[in-house]
Amino acid sequence: MPAVRVLLVRHGESTWNADGRWQGQADPPLTERGREQAVAAAAGLPDPVDQLWASDLDRARVTAELLAEARACGPVTVDPRFRERDAGAFSGLTRVEIHQRHPGLLPDDPVRAPGTEGDGLLPPPGWEPDDHLAARAWEGIGRLAASLEAEGATTGVVVTHSGLIYAVERDLVGDRTRIANLEGRWLHRTGAGWEAGPRHLLLDPATTAITRPDQL
Repeated sequence: MPAVRVLLVRHGESTWNADGRWQGQADPPLTERGREQAVAAAAGLPDPVDQLWASDLDRARVTAELLAEARACGPVTVDPRFRERDAGAFSGLTRVEIHQRHPGLLPDDPVRAPGTEGDGLLPPPGWEPDDHLAARAWEGIGRLAASLEAEGATTGVVVTHSGLIYAVERDLVGDRTRIANLEGRWLHRTGAGWEAGPRHLLLDPATTAITRPDQL
């Protein structure tokens, strides 16, 4: 089998990233800074990019289209399997609004009992379960790998979302740290499945603003 590798990349900054709002599967557009990040990130793409895929949500799809135009690669294959996690009742809300409307669900909520921060986020109504999110992520990755194989190609790039990348990282490396806009995680296919490669920031911090929103 060819040495297939896939780079999962978080989209550029969106308007709700800038506002500190949870997005989930809502569809806010990129900010102007997000569009600038996408163009600048083309220089950080691997060589070659045999296939470029994206979530169907605007912030990911447009990021991929800007990358493709700047790098003269593509076309962009859009696949809804790479959508962000459904954030349910958190969608559209800031952290302060979540504290007010859904007290106790976020780890830093003041109403949480001391010492429970490590219990993590408690899912709100409508929250997409971890196993469902991971299953569709891996289904999409498998579909991309099969498409690469059919062409005798090796390298695919997917513009997707932080929540989906975190789900894949949990399966492969356990814990995770916050991922920046236009930062990615390499995946390498092995005989036994997939293994995690390094994180890869496509932007040069010396020339482009780096944003690390903590909302999905």
